[in-house]
Amino acid sequence: MSAVNASAVRDERAPMRQTAAAEFRELARCASLEVGIHDVRSLDDARSWLAPNTRVFVSHLPKQSWEATINAAQKVRRAGFDPVPHIPVRLLRDRAAAEELIVQLRDEAQINEALIISGDYAQPQGSFASVIDFLRTNLLERHGLKRVCFAGHPEGHPGVALDVVRQAEIDKLRYARDAGLESTLVTQFFFDAQPFLQWAETIRSHTIPVRIAAGIAGPASVGALFKFAMRCGVGRSINALSGRTSAFGKLLGEHGPDELVRDLADARLSGASNFDEIHLFSFGGFRRTYEWLGAAAGAHAPT
Repeated sequence: MSAVNASAVRDERAPMRQTAAAEFRELARCASLEVGIHDVRSLDDARSWLAPNTRVFVSHLPKQSWEATINAAQKVRRAGFDPVPHIPVRLLRDRAAAEELIVQLRDEAQINEALIISGDYAQPQGSFASVIDFLRTNLLERHGLKRVCFAGHPEGHPGVALDVVRQAEIDKLRYARDAGLESTLVTQFFFDAQPFLQWAETIRSHTIPVRIAAGIAGPASVGALFKFAMRCGVGRSINALSGRTSAFGKLLGEHGPDELVRDLADARLSGASNFDEIHLFSFGGFRRTYEWLGAAAGAHAPT
């Protein structure tokens, strides 16, 4: 579904969702989330909390084998969810290896899309230094994929100049559009809505069809979130992390996404933003993330 059509559908449904609480639940119901290869054992239990065909992104960590990613994607599919594997293209040896991976993921896990990223590796291990290098192979559309996800960086990237990041985001979207691929920008996680909302408005100003997913950290310890934030180069919104953590939360060292999701729901409800969905990163573990998501949606959770 194009961004324009998605917005039209949302506008038609607006009278049915007249409260911020309803918008909050709608964001949770339509959300995607991330699983690591060590958490796939929880997929069966997740079916009690998540709707069928929920998009579950399969992360690819340093030193992780492609076989492990394929196996995890298969398990996501068997559990009744829609697997979206991360593919850091700097880890691919060459075009032949890339094609073999895409074919295996398509045939063995029935993937419909993938998250294509460069990967935070100083040097490419093969012939792909950037996402555009990979897209130019036409492997996704050649092997029947219709959708593709890219990373979005509302607060920039710690190792790349901001103007370069912004141009790369637009270049990827244009290339996907011209190749006939539906694209989604899934953002780096953040803790304050305003930088994301400003960035989303800038992306929309280019009038390129794209879905925009707000990347949000699921429930996790404050220490873990600070660690990931520093590693991933989260920008000024990191200052909101301490301010958003309640006194009780600080005592326990816990932080949840509730307040941030409410801010995003308010922005959609008021018409201040037309981003499409949220995506949850499972820094506190896949189980904690899907339990929060199911409870926030007000449905699919066990009684």
